Amino acid sequence: TDKLRGVFPAAGFSEETTTEANRLASASARGDLTEVEMLLQTGANVNERNEFGRTALQVMKLGNPSIAQVLLRANADPNVRDPLGGLTVTHDTARDGYEDTLRVLVEHGADVNIQDTEGNLPLHLAAREGNLDVVKFLIERTAQPLHRNLEGKTACDLAKTHNRMTTARWIEEYMRLQN
Repeated sequence: TDKLRGVFPAAGFSEETTTEANRLASASARGDLTEVEMLLQTGANVNERNEFGRTALQVMKLGNPSIAQVLLRANADPNVRDPLGGLTVTHDTARDGYEDTLRVLVEHGADVNIQDTEGNLPLHLAAREGNLDVVKFLIERTAQPLHRNLEGKTACDLAKTHNRMTTARWIEEYMRLQN
């Protein structure tokens, strides 16, 4: 635990992390909806961090929007940053292409304009990975689709750099039509 405390001091890691927080995070990661619901009904704190400094929403099985829905209805904070890299669950779902889960997050107040420690918006990560449906969803909700990360790159630049040409062309056409 001393090693973890050193890695996550600002993330709320403590020796007092409850067994319920660990169980809730574990059930969320496995996609075990029944156990997640049971733990929440018996009083588990949805925003408490597990022994690794992460909430249940941060470690949930991303391709399971039902888990996200249950956690968010229990007031899980969708904008909590990961202790390493500053990613939110919105960044993770955008990067990994889980549009259904992303929609649930946004419906419950997830900030699509939040930057990670490298200045990337969720849109940047979706474009970098070529997740075109996610890009289409995010671009209309992003305040500044031409936002540049700390390397000076836009989402379209990242799509091109990573050879996601269909995504890059779509973004270029979208931006052309906006002007």
